[in-house]
Amino acid sequence: MTQAEQLARFVAEASFDHISVAAREQLKIRVLDSLGCAIGAVAGPPIRLVRAQIEDFGGAGLCTLIGGGRTAPDRAAFYNSALVRYLDFNDSYLAPYETCHPSDNLGALLAAAEYADRSGEDLLTALAISYQVQCRLSDVAPVRARGFDHTTQGAYAVAAGVSRLLGLDVARTANALAISGTAFNALRVTRTGALSHWKGLAYPNLAFGCTHAAFLAMRGITGPPEVFEGNKGFMDTIAGRFEIDWSHEDLERVRQTILKEYNAEVHSQSALEAVFNLRREHPFEAEDVARIEVDIFDVAYHIIGGGEEGNKRVVRTKEQADHSLPYLIAVAILDREVMPEQYRRERVERPDVQALLRTVVVRPWPEYSGRFPREMPCRITVTLRDGRRFSREQRDYEGFLSNPMPWETVVRKFERLSDPYTDAGLRQRIVEMVANLEKTPVTELMGLLAKVRTPVSRDERPLVEALAR
Repeated sequence: MTQAEQLARFVAEASFDHISVAAREQLKIRVLDSLGCAIGAVAGPPIRLVRAQIEDFGGAGLCTLIGGGRTAPDRAAFYNSALVRYLDFNDSYLAPYETCHPSDNLGALLAAAEYADRSGEDLLTALAISYQVQCRLSDVAPVRARGFDHTTQGAYAVAAGVSRLLGLDVARTANALAISGTAFNALRVTRTGALSHWKGLAYPNLAFGCTHAAFLAMRGITGPPEVFEGNKGFMDTIAGRFEIDWSHEDLERVRQTILKEYNAEVHSQSALEAVFNLRREHPFEAEDVARIEVDIFDVAYHIIGGGEEGNKRVVRTKEQADHSLPYLIAVAILDREVMPEQYRRERVERPDVQALLRTVVVRPWPEYSGRFPREMPCRITVTLRDGRRFSREQRDYEGFLSNPMPWETVVRKFERLSDPYTDAGLRQRIVEMVANLEKTPVTELMGLLAKVRTPVSRDERPLVEALAR
């Protein structure tokens, strides 16, 4: 069999019974966490632009949009995935040379599950498959150093999960994997330099395309069978040689993913925890700060600290702000929280944070680099204008593997993010439904998500166009 056929067999033979009780609970935690992120994003400027396009283009109303309305499955996959991703507050997986966000797959799987009238048990099984595929490919086939985006491995994860929900056999699943893996190899420039809206839309676009590809495979369209190992295939041109024996893979990788405590890029989480702990231990005011030194592992330095992926002291947009460690440290000191409100344009541009972020110096620390990704180590040192110095070392945060986030904390996060767009009764019903998701038809969950209040409608198109300018 080809590599794609071996993976397709794994997808077809996976069963809910193969998922441990602990992994089932972690899957439900991540569904609730992702839905909180999605509901909290409905007013985001690029989200409203995407919504306007979907309303303009139409499409067979087969699947539900979070916030109401219906459209074609691939467009629902795009929109709902964009909601999950926009805040940059959803989960992460830390491989030694790659970081991905496996809950990015949820929007596509919700669309496929609703289209095929699947149960919550089916959805959780497909989600476990997508997590396993994306995380394991991130382990053995990292692509960031070669200039490709982490969404590249996600093409196989989306195709795998959607194919499972559509009930495709091994041959058609292999074709869905082959089409998706051939067509969607995104460039890392998505997350380097001056960040744009595409940072939050790259994976949703992948979800759109790979959902479309799985439907084509369902109808009999074929793809390159040797997409992995063939001449000028994925291994030959992008990833290099690797091996995964899919016949020995389980569905437990979700248990090695982490959640975010703060609305910020994942590698910043322990540094932000250190800042808040430092302020509790040694109260000081932002105006007293002369210099802030951040010693951190090299991956964080290169992605958000001003290393190889660009200057992080030029911050003018939400996308630049949530990927700038200097901005995140500064706004944490000033506002004593890092949540969606810290990315409003008027907050990002305010002189206080713009001045304070320029006092932040970020350095890669070899010892910390050696401890990542088992830990997320860092040290924050604050020097005040009167000469006093305070320092705090941190190795994890609530949400990391060594300090996992419990269901009750995720419920509070969900309620905090969804509060502006839901009433208490709706929030409670969503939480209860996710808690018992294996017993619930996906159509019922989507029915609740359709009740989320959204500011987007055709009447608001002039406002949307103004946001685009």
